[in-house]
Amino acid sequence: MTEVNPQQVSAPKADETGKAKAHAAVATPSGGGPRLGLGAIGEIPHIGLVLALVILAAVGLITVPDTFATGSNMVSILALAATIGVITVGATFVIIGGGIDLSVGAVMALASVWATTLATQAYGPWVMMICAILVGTGAGLLNGFLISYGRMVPFIATLAMLVAARGLAQRMSERRTQLVQPDNSLIVDLSTTRILGLPLLVYVFAVVVIIGWLILNRTTFGRRTYAVGGNPEAARLAGINVRRHTMMLYALSGFCCGIAAIIIMARTTTGSSTHGDLYELDAIAAVIIGGTLLTGGRGTIVGAILGLLIFTVITNLFILNGLNTSDQLIAKGLIIVAAVLLQRRSLKAST
Repeated sequence: MTEVNPQQVSAPKADETGKAKAHAAVATPSGGGPRLGLGAIGEIPHIGLVLALVILAAVGLITVPDTFATGSNMVSILALAATIGVITVGATFVIIGGGIDLSVGAVMALASVWATTLATQAYGPWVMMICAILVGTGAGLLNGFLISYGRMVPFIATLAMLVAARGLAQRMSERRTQLVQPDNSLIVDLSTTRILGLPLLVYVFAVVVIIGWLILNRTTFGRRTYAVGGNPEAARLAGINVRRHTMMLYALSGFCCGIAAIIIMARTTTGSSTHGDLYELDAIAAVIIGGTLLTGGRGTIVGAILGLLIFTVITNLFILNGLNTSDQLIAKGLIIVAAVLLQRRSLKAST
């Protein structure tokens, strides 16, 4: 009868041990995925964001009481938030996944220009909308391919896309504003048709937010996003195709840019190479203010949208009070710096 060496039975292989640890890391992604009690992690920051919104509302009621609380102004705030908000949802996924996308504003502009060319408009509004989404998704896929398989730094790859997409939009439109033709009024109806006092585009924004929240918090794709952002090597050892997942995150961001292009076409009845200027900064800032770590692995859709609403209300207050746009940019910059410093402080406290 053959004797069994106890050490052979009890000692697991090194590779199996590494994979076991990796699976454990993915099951509980660093920085707070859904399995770590994400609500508990985001509870305090969300309360702070809500209080900030309440304070801003109080400032509005004090400084411009006759205009701030009107229904038309609330609709204006939501309509502005809808365009940048859809982009913010996509940016949240990318940043949680450990990346950054600087091209979102330019990609949205390119999608709006491509969709409003006379050749595209000849096929009707549905083809225009599909075209905008395909252009956005295609640009996102290219970003993801360059980053995942071309091994380019996300900052450089998306910066190159920003310049290229903006230039292509200018070339296609010859720097002219392209109008949505009357035959394609279905797109404009997203802005003019109202349900319960709100334009349809606000409901489109709400649907995107809800779907984004469900994907991030209730699906394997969302859990993998936290894992890839928190520890890419552990995610790889656990069997996640990190390259493919990263590429899909950028494709999702581009998809959101395509939807945002449809919304801005509805709001302005135009496609223009100037659409989305600095939207990338607003979206990234909203994500940071909402508590998402720039290093990846932690963040929430709810926090990002609350951060977006804070910026949108600030913009609205500056306009209503007739303040200088330059002062508005300075205020936004200071808020971003403060948010990053608070993130660093909270990380040091947690470690």
